[in-house]
Amino acid sequence: MEIRNFKDLPVAPTAHGIQAFKLHDTEHAVIMHLLLLPGEQLKPHITPVDVVFYVLEGSPVILVDEEEREVKVDDIIESPKDIVHCLYNRSQTQARVLVIKTPKPTAATKFIDQKTK
Repeated sequence: MEIRNFKDLPVAPTAHGIQAFKLHDTEHAVIMHLLLLPGEQLKPHITPVDVVFYVLEGSPVILVDEEEREVKVDDIIESPKDIVHCLYNRSQTQARVLVIKTPKPTAATKFIDQKTK
């Protein structure tokens, strides 16, 4: 058995400039723990695999394709592969989100040049 707590892990480098922690990384899947402080966001991007977001804390706004919604703790949001998606923390409190990518991406993420919403 292997047990990890995100608080014990180093911050994983990302192109988004937020605190991210790699919880799980195998040939089959990647699970990241994202911490978005008030006002932080991901850059709009497209991944070559399906992505599932699970909200642990806060009420971030999630964009999937052209639909943008505020979500809450314990919500699960699915984003199919090859679709633009993004997370925004427009609140005054931190947001924590698990990001699950299956299967593990073998191609690069594409960043979208889009104005911040």
